[in-house]
Amino acid sequence: MSSDSNDQSELTRREYVTCGGTVLAGGLLSGCTGSSGSDPSDSETATETATTTATESKPAETAATDKPYRVTVEPVGEVSFETVPQTWVAENASWADIGVALGLTKPSAVVLTGEYRTWHYEDVPGLSPSKEDMVSLWQDGISKELLLEIDAGVHFIDPNYMVNLIPNWDRSDVEEMHERVGPFCGNTSFSTYSWHEDYPYYSLYEATEKVAAVFQRQDRFRALSSLHEGFLDRLQERLPPEDQRPEIALLSPGSTEPETFYPYRLGDRTAYKHWRDLGVSDALAGSEIQSFTSDRGTIDYEPLLEIDPEVLLLYTDTHLPDTAFEDTYRSFLQDHDTASQLTAVQNGAVYPAGGMYQGPIINLSKTERAAKQLFPDEFDEEETLYDRQRIADIRAGDI
Repeated sequence: MSSDSNDQSELTRREYVTCGGTVLAGGLLSGCTGSSGSDPSDSETATETATTTATESKPAETAATDKPYRVTVEPVGEVSFETVPQTWVAENASWADIGVALGLTKPSAVVLTGEYRTWHYEDVPGLSPSKEDMVSLWQDGISKELLLEIDAGVHFIDPNYMVNLIPNWDRSDVEEMHERVGPFCGNTSFSTYSWHEDYPYYSLYEATEKVAAVFQRQDRFRALSSLHEGFLDRLQERLPPEDQRPEIALLSPGSTEPETFYPYRLGDRTAYKHWRDLGVSDALAGSEIQSFTSDRGTIDYEPLLEIDPEVLLLYTDTHLPDTAFEDTYRSFLQDHDTASQLTAVQNGAVYPAGGMYQGPIINLSKTERAAKQLFPDEFDEEETLYDRQRIADIRAGDI
């Protein structure tokens, strides 16, 4: 969905995100069968050098334990650690941001570095948005050789994700990497999948608690959770009554001059947490339009005109500053014969939706931006709604 990607590469990535599969039960990969999905594509296609990155130094209260410990993470179950891992890999920006919020350096690798929106870190003291040394695991597939080269102590990747969405991987491959490198103990929770029916989806802070347990940083988890709860309490006190909150339509444009869109229904997974916390409703509810994650379908302007959403929120592959978003999407829609008839377009209520992934820091940033987009009469554009320095202090262990 990047502005400089062609339609074929966009479709390929969408197919990869939404393919079906099977379920793990009991211990590591027991009973797991299934076929691989289609190839994902990444806007950052250059081959990157694999590097290993140690975690930041730990204060005394979170120093590496000298005793083995266990953490339960579904669907794998109980995972044993002899010592706290020093290197790690994340499936996506949700898990990557969780680790960063807990004070770790960024992971050695994620599946697609292009989908890790690190611009959210720019105003957090001491936290760089750079991804210079991070590896994209997806390089026309994911190779075991690359995982061996990275040699991470733990992979926050759902084993079912590998078996069902990555071509040419089966349970024996995941078991091999589990034994030769480090455990795969993630849980794909940003969206809904058919192969996820027999084990729970984690909320954002349930996932954060699991990562904190793996890295023995439970004190930071508690501080982050408290920061988040206080932020939401203050924000929600200022929201208008429910009947005065807008209905939103979440769409991914088919191109930078869109005639079709990939619709997303406002769900209860982590990708939609900030919208739910703001109490807005789904403009597509009650229609026959299904989420792209369910049927991989598209819609054109005809059903949008029938629904006429109050607000349009557009997912794009790359982060666009407001001026670039205006030049790329708002201007096109305003000049389009049909799109210009939409109430949201006429009122200028067309905004970037950001990315699908979010951990604690990105969630705070996305929620702040969304509040200002949807409720400009209540939240001033220049207002700071959460404490960036407090995030820095928590990361440093200053609890």
